[in-house]
Amino acid sequence: MKSKNTQSAQATLANWRTPPFNRWAFHHVSEIVPSAVIWNDPARIAPFENRGTVALPEFEFEGKPVSTDTFVQETCTDGLVVVHNGQLLNEIYSSDMQARDPHILMSVSKSFLALLVGILASRDALELNKPAEHYIPELASTGFAGASLQQLLDMRSGVAFDEDYVATSGAMVEYRKSTNWNPLEPGESPSDLNSFFLSLKHADGPHGGKFDYKSPCTDVLGWIIERATGRRYADLFSELIWSKLGAEQPAMITVDRLGAPRVAGGMSVTTRDLARIGSMLANGGAGIVPPEWIGDVETNGDPEAWNKGNFAGYFPGIPMHYRSKWYVMRGESPILFCLGIHGQNLFVDRKAGLVLAKHASAPEALDTRSELMTMQLFLAIRDQLAG
Repeated sequence: MKSKNTQSAQATLANWRTPPFNRWAFHHVSEIVPSAVIWNDPARIAPFENRGTVALPEFEFEGKPVSTDTFVQETCTDGLVVVHNGQLLNEIYSSDMQARDPHILMSVSKSFLALLVGILASRDALELNKPAEHYIPELASTGFAGASLQQLLDMRSGVAFDEDYVATSGAMVEYRKSTNWNPLEPGESPSDLNSFFLSLKHADGPHGGKFDYKSPCTDVLGWIIERATGRRYADLFSELIWSKLGAEQPAMITVDRLGAPRVAGGMSVTTRDLARIGSMLANGGAGIVPPEWIGDVETNGDPEAWNKGNFAGYFPGIPMHYRSKWYVMRGESPILFCLGIHGQNLFVDRKAGLVLAKHASAPEALDTRSELMTMQLFLAIRDQLAG
């Protein structure tokens, strides 16, 4: 696709997440969906030390060797940044994306939200054992009632919702319309996120049970944060994280028609700045995120809840848990990672000081082969550095 949105290949609100339009749209989201700016601090930009381009290793996947070019092509990679102990090892861009371009994170946005929650909890601005309706009394008549903030963070809420990415009708489609991500049909009345939450009246299981991935459990936390603090999410994230991170560029977050942020999937950042989040975690939070929060993510997830959940089959044979919107590969050197549909990834091995950030525009929302291939690349880089 050309670098501008031409009339012959026009990305619109109706098609922006489908190929071939997503290859342009994913790093031009604010031109399609209304978005709020999350400001960086230009006076505090922290450049990576450049170690020079270190060739990425060829690795084996599904019994075949995978070169860097093959990886980029097969995973529809738009941006890839690898950082080791604060040094930039390699950086790759395709699809007319450049280092300065913010690219949508999809559900990696959830993991960013959790970092903000960790900061607010450390300041007693949020109490994670409190139920959602403590902060939003309107939720008392919904399926969210009784779910603690920690259960919402851990995707262990019993609210009834089917996260079906290929749905053409029903709650998932109404959810997307409420976020401004899908156009309304002729004659439909405008909706909004907070009204959508109030429509989720039922539960389909107990709170605190198995891992059950439902994006509204994250977006409702955005409402809770704004209600508890009296601040816009974009401004709060800028003040407490983005302006302190050394980010090169402002971030963006999509908003609904009333300005509510799509914290479950609407953030866009550059690939370098995505890697900076990983480096901040590898550096024990760098005075931004409490180290106790990172330690809790690494150690306090429930493997049994994960194994009984609806994502365990995507990572066969890998010991894992999910804690506060982060996936964790358990082991002597735990790997923290987050993922978003269409191929967004951040992998962090704190012990090895290794970070891999990837943006992509894969044609399918869920492509487990691409996720596992990216994980294998990360492990191969770690082995190369250790060797």
